[in-house]
Amino acid sequence: MTDIAQVVALDIGGTKIASALVSFEEGKKPQVSLYEKVPTGAEQGGKHTLQVALDSAQRVIDAASDQIAGIGVSSGGVIDPKTGDVTYANEMMPGWGGTHLGQELRNRFNLPVRVMNDVHAHAFGEAMWGAGSGKEYSLVCAVGTGIGGAFVDHGHILLGAHSQAGHIGHVACTDAKGIPCNCGAIGHLEPIACGPGIISYYEELAGDKAMPNADGKTISEAADRGDQAAIEAEHRSGHALGEVLGSQVNMFDPNCVILSGSVAKSGRVWHDALKEGWAETVMPPVANTPIMQGTLGDNAPLIGAAQNVLRSAYIDIQ
Repeated sequence: MTDIAQVVALDIGGTKIASALVSFEEGKKPQVSLYEKVPTGAEQGGKHTLQVALDSAQRVIDAASDQIAGIGVSSGGVIDPKTGDVTYANEMMPGWGGTHLGQELRNRFNLPVRVMNDVHAHAFGEAMWGAGSGKEYSLVCAVGTGIGGAFVDHGHILLGAHSQAGHIGHVACTDAKGIPCNCGAIGHLEPIACGPGIISYYEELAGDKAMPNADGKTISEAADRGDQAAIEAEHRSGHALGEVLGSQVNMFDPNCVILSGSVAKSGRVWHDALKEGWAETVMPPVANTPIMQGTLGDNAPLIGAAQNVLRSAYIDIQ
């Protein structure tokens, strides 16, 4: 009988906590089962979020039929991968910063636990088992409510001295000149290229003619139909991201760029603008680096977090 390693996986975000059992069998792609997602209730504070996470892990453990190898966690915020502590979280998860997440899980379940940042987990999953499978170097960029990323080198994520590497959303770009960022700096990519940035700019441009309750999908569709305000909002986002990705590829020279997140599913106007910004900044030797869509969807951070239990995502974690 072939050995199968089973890992409980959690994906903890500001709006929902997903949980699942990820099964690894040699020679096969990981299988995700027992999937469930529940509201985080982040507005109720860090202790509440922790309790929801513990309950979610308990649900999967109770339902699993075989021995559990450990618990892998993907979480919003800045994570110390050595301890599993949440060292910082923004206002989307009040009170989450300072949570000793890894230790709380170890104390409750007496199992090996590894915690990583949610974008790192997503990138690790895609690089190991998704669009980047078989590639030596992958640059992963997740574009949704915010923008984050990671550079994966031979199956290990570049972490940095302060566990901060990969903040693609906080790279400067020409389209954002003079625009304040929620981090306190000026001119960063995230405020103009993320989903809320697209919506805000569209509403500003359209004024009284703005579609009611516009979201990323409806704005993208309107842009492809020829709506001028939607076109400008989509173009600014795509162009800015293309400019930044071109610059990052000049620096890191990956085999591929992997895009994921809701904004990456935008239509023709956004993708044409991305190609335009890319062409303006990328150097000729790396201009043919493929830009690919992620293939694992919402399973990417669960698979990445689970894989991290079996083999560390980070070079300096032994």
